[in-house]
Amino acid sequence: MDTAEQALAYAEADFSESNTLFIDLLRQMNAGSLDGARALDLGCGPADISIRFLRTYPKATCDALDGAQAMLDLAQTALNGLLGVAPRCRLICDQIPSRQLPSAHYDLILSNSLLHHLHDPQVLWRCIQEVAKPGAMVLVMDLMRPASAGWAEALVATYAHGAPQVLRTDYRNSLFAAYEPQEVVAQLAEAGLTTLDVAVVSDRHLAVSGRLPDPSRGADA
Repeated sequence: MDTAEQALAYAEADFSESNTLFIDLLRQMNAGSLDGARALDLGCGPADISIRFLRTYPKATCDALDGAQAMLDLAQTALNGLLGVAPRCRLICDQIPSRQLPSAHYDLILSNSLLHHLHDPQVLWRCIQEVAKPGAMVLVMDLMRPASAGWAEALVATYAHGAPQVLRTDYRNSLFAAYEPQEVVAQLAEAGLTTLDVAVVSDRHLAVSGRLPDPSRGADA
C-alpha cells in the first residue's frame, strides 16, 4: 500500500475487531507487565497495533517499521497528541531485512498482516531471528487463505462491505496471497523456529506465537 490513496483507505477502514483480537492474543500469552520491554512492530501500517500495545503496556517501548512512507505519515498523525504513547514509539521507514534494526535487541516481536505481502516468507522469519533477543516473545497474525474463491468473495462481502473499491480489491488480493496454516508450519520448520505454534484464531486469521529458544536457560527452561 504505497500510494496515499491506498494508505488513507486502509487507515480509515475499521480493523478494530482484528486489531483487538491481536492484543487479546498477546494477553493470552501471559506476557506480564512488559515493564522496560523493547518491542518491534513489523509492517506497522498506520501504527494502530503499536498504539494499542503501548496503551496496554505503559512501561514498554516500540519501534514500528513499515516500507510505505504514506502509512507512516498516517501513523505520525495518529500519534500526535498521544502524550503517554508518542514518546515511546519510534517510526522507521524501511523494508526487511533492515539495517536500521539492531541485532538481538528486542524482547517482543509483533507483526499483523505483513506475511502475505512478502514474496519470500523466510524474509520475515530470518528477520525475527536476527533482531530478537534469545527467548523473545513472538506474535505474528496474518490472513489465512480461504479454501475456495467463493469463500474469499464471501469474506470480502462480509468484512469489506461498503469499503472503497481500492480496499476491496486489496483485501481480495490479500486473501488469495495468504497462506494456509500448514504452509506456515512448514515455513517455521524450514527456518528452525519449531518453538513457535500456529493456530487458527478466526474465520480469516491465523497466528504464530511463542518464545524463541534461549540457549542460556538450558534445554529444560
